[in-house]
Amino acid sequence: MLCRSVAVELEVAKELNKLLYSVESAYLNIVREVVEYAVTNNVTSATQLQGLFYSRYRLEYPGLHSHLIIQAIRQAVQIAKSFMERKKRGLASKPYPEVKAVSIRFDETAWNYKEFAKSVAPVRLSLPLLGERREVWLRLHKRFWQYWWRVLNGEARLASTLIIKRRMNKWYAIFIFKLKPREEEPKSVIAFDINENTVAVGRIDIETTVGKVVGWNRRYATPQLYEIRTDFGRLARRYEKIRNAIIERLKPHFALPSGNYVNVTNTREYRKRVRMLREGRRKDGRIKHVANELTKTPAIIVTEDLGEKPQESMIDGIEKNELRHCIKQTPFKALVRAVEDKALERGSKLFHVSAYRNSRICPVHFVRLRETNDWHILYCPLGHYVHRDYASVMNMAWKLTPESWTKCVWWGLRKRMDWREHEGKSNTTIPYTIVQYLHAMLKTFTASEQWPAMLARAKPMNHHRIQNEGGGEETSHTLLRQGGGQ
Repeated sequence: MLCRSVAVELEVAKELNKLLYSVESAYLNIVREVVEYAVTNNVTSATQLQGLFYSRYRLEYPGLHSHLIIQAIRQAVQIAKSFMERKKRGLASKPYPEVKAVSIRFDETAWNYKEFAKSVAPVRLSLPLLGERREVWLRLHKRFWQYWWRVLNGEARLASTLIIKRRMNKWYAIFIFKLKPREEEPKSVIAFDINENTVAVGRIDIETTVGKVVGWNRRYATPQLYEIRTDFGRLARRYEKIRNAIIERLKPHFALPSGNYVNVTNTREYRKRVRMLREGRRKDGRIKHVANELTKTPAIIVTEDLGEKPQESMIDGIEKNELRHCIKQTPFKALVRAVEDKALERGSKLFHVSAYRNSRICPVHFVRLRETNDWHILYCPLGHYVHRDYASVMNMAWKLTPESWTKCVWWGLRKRMDWREHEGKSNTTIPYTIVQYLHAMLKTFTASEQWPAMLARAKPMNHHRIQNEGGGEETSHTLLRQGGGQ
């Protein structure tokens, strides 16, 4: 199942705003106290902590709904477990985590989940706030209605947990939809290759390709090759300069008597300024744009199997620090995960193929390409130039075919497997005469400019077609009688 969260703003009056603030402060105090106790005493069992704190908080906050106390304790357990794992890795220096903000979680029994899920057009919520229930109206938007239409069609299901969160003095209700992966008939084959600043794409439309082959007797189909600009490398260079400028500006404030400086990157002032740069959000926006572009229509999507840490293998042998930093900052895995997730939602299928020498083989003649002065342009020994990125996406598409292992990596396999000693020898299990017959038959029936890639091509049987070929007004029966008389 795929999960999608949709935030909807609440219409909050002044009195309701005070109630939500009161519930949030009580919820936050519970989470902070339970987290501190769990980390100090090394207790990570939600059942054990609930037995210790539930009755106490029921007396301390009599107007708070009982299920909100249980949800606060469970949320504190999750925070404590995450902090303890980070502390084991040496990523946390404080004795316990500082919880600055929380999201209030209402389970199925705390809000009107059943009534909301049964409604055709839900427009309001019923929330228990400090001893009384309040009706809260929603400001619904297009994205919510898109997923709600899927719920009505049976393609999705609304999760029972409701999340209320405050952001910039506005309150939002976060709904979680669980979607079923779609099953659609693919309309195209798409191969994409991720680079530092671009994503190379090769697209073959299945329907139009078949029509062209039948109509124009083409033997090969030319794919659509284009690039999507991401500028991840340029973005990394820009933010690196900005971060270095921030460090130089803050250095005088963290000077030691010995003349050295404190590590500025570990200070609160540095983190506060870097957080305002929104580097992560810009990367996420570009990732979502590429994923949306590649999955507009149902397709068979092909990409390289990058492995666990693709950046480490890419920077191996690169001495320039700036280029190494740009490659490290390129989100290869995040982009592939986003495409895979969006493909399941829209009915596409993602396949991973081997990354073995995709950009070093000519996709037309299947021979090794030679280097030129330009890193992106390679030279084929048979007399033409090939763009490295487009060769990569075309060879990925070739690897989906049954004969891909002989075409794409034939020249590498001969070297690695010592096939030279077997050259010229025949297979004893298959008679040589049958091999000759198959070879002659395949050579004869190869598609050409005159003969399209079809099962058969019959001669014209209509007498009007014979007239166009010089047959005159005579029919086939007349011709047969004349031939028989002679």
